Amino acid sequence: MPPREVQYADMKSLVGTEIGESDWYEVTQEEINAFAKATHDEQWIHVDVERAKKESPFGGPIAHGYYTLSLVPYLMDQIWTVKGISAALNYGLNRLRFPAPVLIGSKIRLRAKLSSADDVPGGVQVVMLLAMEVEGGDKPVCVAEGVFRYYE
Repeated sequence: MPPREVQYADMKSLVGTEIGESDWYEVTQEEINAFAKATHDEQWIHVDVERAKKESPFGGPIAHGYYTLSLVPYLMDQIWTVKGISAALNYGLNRLRFPAPVLIGSKIRLRAKLSSADDVPGGVQVVMLLAMEVEGGDKPVCVAEGVFRYYE
């Protein structure tokens, strides 16, 4: 499904609205290994498949929490696109939790709800309630309040 197109001038009218959900995305061991190498976080629970199968409480290797979080921009692009802006910036997070693990080979998707939209000099700052879920799971794998700035 194509992303929801939103005009800059209309963002405030969408406060309280679920903006949408992304497609499912499969987490692979190759991507986890690359992320581990890039971030120097090569903890065995992420990269040592055989050890993780034997010793991990999850029965196999899991994705880094920050890897899961790093997919937000990619998945948000599937959810919405804002028209009539000169720039969009990730301003940070108000809250972040990883309530459940992401096993390698799982599929995840993102849901986004616009919580607030407030004027800032030259633009609008929005807070988006982000919930990443795993296919077949009963708990989200990542929940966050993402803060983004859009400049006209």
